[in-house]
Amino acid sequence: MKKSVSLLIVLFLTAAVLAGCGKKEPVLPEEEVKVAVLKGPTAIAMVNLMSKSDKGEAGLKYSFQIAGAADEITADLIKGNIKIAAVPANLASVLYNKTEGGIKVAAINNLGVLYIVELGNDINSVADLKGKTIYSTGKGATPEYTLRYLLTMAGIDPDADVTIEYKSEATEVAALMSAAAEDENVIAMLPQPYVTAVTTQNARARVALDVNTEWNKLAGEGSAIVTGVVVVNKEFAEKYPDAVKVFIDEFKASADSANSDIEGTAALLEGYDIFKAAIAKKAIPFCNIVNYTGDDMKKNVEAYLKVLFDQNPASVGGKLPADDFYLYVK
Repeated sequence: MKKSVSLLIVLFLTAAVLAGCGKKEPVLPEEEVKVAVLKGPTAIAMVNLMSKSDKGEAGLKYSFQIAGAADEITADLIKGNIKIAAVPANLASVLYNKTEGGIKVAAINNLGVLYIVELGNDINSVADLKGKTIYSTGKGATPEYTLRYLLTMAGIDPDADVTIEYKSEATEVAALMSAAAEDENVIAMLPQPYVTAVTTQNARARVALDVNTEWNKLAGEGSAIVTGVVVVNKEFAEKYPDAVKVFIDEFKASADSANSDIEGTAALLEGYDIFKAAIAKKAIPFCNIVNYTGDDMKKNVEAYLKVLFDQNPASVGGKLPADDFYLYVK
C-alpha cells in the first residue's frame, strides 16, 4: 500500500514538473516598440493605450509618434524603425507590395469617417458635385480613391467633370472653409473630427453627404469603406509574436474605451494635442472606431481593396495582396 502511495506521489510530482516545463514565458522585446499614428481619426482608437503607456501601465514599452501625414512615417515603417503603425488601408497594401510582404495588416481601427461638407445648400447627391471644385486631403490614399470611385460610379469623370484640390493635411482644408467669404460656397471632403470642427466653427457649414452611406448605395452593403488599419513589420511579428499579441489586446481595449468613455478619450486627445476635447466629444460617435481582427478584418479589407483595385490597380500597389498580408494574432 505504502509503495503504491509513494509511486502515485512520484508520478504526480513528475507530471507537475513536466507541465511546468511545457509552459513558456512570453518573449517580449527589451527595447521600446515604436508605434506611429496619424493626427486624425486613427489616433482616437489608440489614445487610451498611449495614456496607459505614459503611466507605465502597458504590457510593452512603447514609443508613440504622432504624424501629420502618412508620408512622414512610411520610410521608417519600411526600414523597420517603426514596428507598428495605423495607416490608410490602401497604403498598407501599397507597402506590402513594395516590400514584397514586409508589411502585414493585423487589425482595422476605423471604417468610414469621410463626409462631404459645404458652405451652402447645393449638394444633395453625388451627382450634384459635377462641375464643382472639391477640396480634400489624402492624395494617393483612402480619401482620393474613395472620392474618385464615388464620382465615377455616379457618371462623373474625376479628371474632367470636377476640380479636386488636395491639401497635405485636413487642418488646411478645415482652415480654408473657416476663412471663406460670407457668399462663398466651399465644398470639401473631410474626415471626422474635422467635420465637427468646421460645422461647429462656421454656422453656414453643413454635412451634405455621408460618404460611407453613398459608398454602400453604389458598392453594396457587403462592402464598407475601410479607412484605417493597424500594420505590423513582418520581421518584428515573426521575432516577437507574443509582443504583437500583447499590443493587439491593448489596442482592442483602447478602441473599446474610445467608444465607451467618450469624455475621457476626448480629454486625452486634447492632452496629446490631437483634437480639442469639445470637438472630439461631439465627433467620436461618428468616427466608426472598431477593433476588427482575424476573419472580420480580412473580409472587410479584402472587399474594400478589391473595389479600389478594379477602379485603379495602382491604388493598392499594382496587385491585390496575397493571403500572407493578413496577420492572424492568436
